[in-house]
Amino acid sequence: MSMDRIILASAGIFILISLILAQLHNPYWLLFTGFIALNLVQSAFTGFCPLALVLKKIGVKPGAAFK
Repeated sequence: MSMDRIILASAGIFILISLILAQLHNPYWLLFTGFIALNLVQSAFTGFCPLALVLKKIGVKPGAAFK
């Protein structure tokens, strides 16, 4: 799987988990959802993603968006 797909899948999974936690435990988990959204928006404009740096270091092949 390419780096782009891993990043998108991770973001989706984290959003779903935080929505479930907000529903079951505490609405403050929605702040984590907002953080993920802000990170996705800034990475769309800057091309910088912290997860991309980690994946690059462990040898995941880059995709079109994150090199």
